[in-house]
Amino acid sequence: MPSDYDKGAYPEPPRQTPAVDKQTALPNPALILSKVFYYTVDLPVTTFRDAVDSIRSNNKMVYYHQKFRRVPDLTECQEGDYVCYYEAEMQWRRDYKVDQEIVKVVQERMRSCQQREGASYQQNCTKEIQQFQEVTKNFQLRYGDLGAYANGKKCLMKQKERMMAAQAQSA
Repeated sequence: MPSDYDKGAYPEPPRQTPAVDKQTALPNPALILSKVFYYTVDLPVTTFRDAVDSIRSNNKMVYYHQKFRRVPDLTECQEGDYVCYYEAEMQWRRDYKVDQEIVKVVQERMRSCQQREGASYQQNCTKEIQQFQEVTKNFQLRYGDLGAYANGKKCLMKQKERMMAAQAQSA
């Protein structure tokens, strides 16, 4: 455009880029605080953690899960020994979770075999199917019909009733 054009008749189109913030003589306090935090807290903590990790990587001891010692069963607890009752209950809960995971793993193996073999899975996956049926039967025998509030005492009573029924049948 020529330099002598009428600005009122031909206004400039709006800018596509946002307007630049006006700079002041004072520095931005947010920037100062973030830098102070970085150098006083973040950098020392990160450096320390990296140093500890490098020492640990040299002396690496692998633990896949926490190991608990086996505690006495409810049948072995003395009457009124509440600590023994509690430990036996916690042991039962750990065993219950382990048994649940065993069922899940065996079920996953069976399903992956079924997926892999397709239509002929009943012939080719008989070992996995049989193992799954055995594991679920044992799980159902031990933990089935205990209800939502299952505990070691209910499970022990169920086992006792099952043993008494087996003795009654054999006699």
